[in-house]
Amino acid sequence: MNLKQLEAFQAIMATGSTIGAATRMDLSQSAVSRLLTQLEEHLGFSLFLRRKGRLMATPEAQELLGQVSALVDNLQRVQRLADELRVGRSQRSLLRVAVPTSMTHHLLPSIVAEFLREREDVVVEILTGSYDTLERAVLDRSADFAFVRLPAELPDFEVQPVLETEGVCVMPEGHPLAELSEVTLDHLREVPLVLLGRQRNLRSELDQRFREARVTPQVRVEVHSVSAACAFVAEGMGVSIINGLLARDTGGLPLLIRPLRPMLPYRFGLIFRKDQPRSRLVEAFANHMSERLRAISNDR
Repeated sequence: MNLKQLEAFQAIMATGSTIGAATRMDLSQSAVSRLLTQLEEHLGFSLFLRRKGRLMATPEAQELLGQVSALVDNLQRVQRLADELRVGRSQRSLLRVAVPTSMTHHLLPSIVAEFLREREDVVVEILTGSYDTLERAVLDRSADFAFVRLPAELPDFEVQPVLETEGVCVMPEGHPLAELSEVTLDHLREVPLVLLGRQRNLRSELDQRFREARVTPQVRVEVHSVSAACAFVAEGMGVSIINGLLARDTGGLPLLIRPLRPMLPYRFGLIFRKDQPRSRLVEAFANHMSERLRAISNDR
């Protein structure tokens, strides 16, 4: 006994003929008749009496109909759920993604919206914070994965590299440096700066670059997120150095962007717990997010 046989029985009971059942199931009449014969052979008794070319349901068929209809409905729901799970969709799907706050203005919303367009039953939870916070969210299973700057510092992660970008100089509109096609560290001599906090790895690398260039950075404001740096720059507090990817998501602030030379590289990737199996949904969104971010980063 299989689902198709039960569906054929249900369709014949509903339409009163194999022709009607065939139309309903989008099968040939002979295929429906064959399914009915197979079901009757499995059950060991007839479900219909054949009189003058017509089918008449037996009392046994009438008694079976309610149970068969309920069973077919349940099996169809199981099949739909299996189909959804196979392509990364599920009525019970919760996707938890941890990202830097600065990605949530435009970058991530557009990526999530595109992914959810045909996944109406998926719920997405976005966690934000510093890279340390994002790593902890993955470790304590608050997030399925996180988008972070590489290398991640803890050994418990499986890392999926996504892209490499470079540092840029962000300045308010009308700033004197806006006349330059690219900015060097020497151009930043005596220029007020808005930089990320000294405890961050990026800041250590940047300070080393300033020392090598024999430039003493004139730090006026220290912040702990790219979005905060951009907000202070927009208010005229100085210029900032941030990564080129997040510079694309400045929330519509009146800012200008210039390449920084020599290049300051940034590598980004997704991190997962090594001991946490990934669902098809997580795999599907991780791949979608990676592809879209690479496309955005390459669209210069």
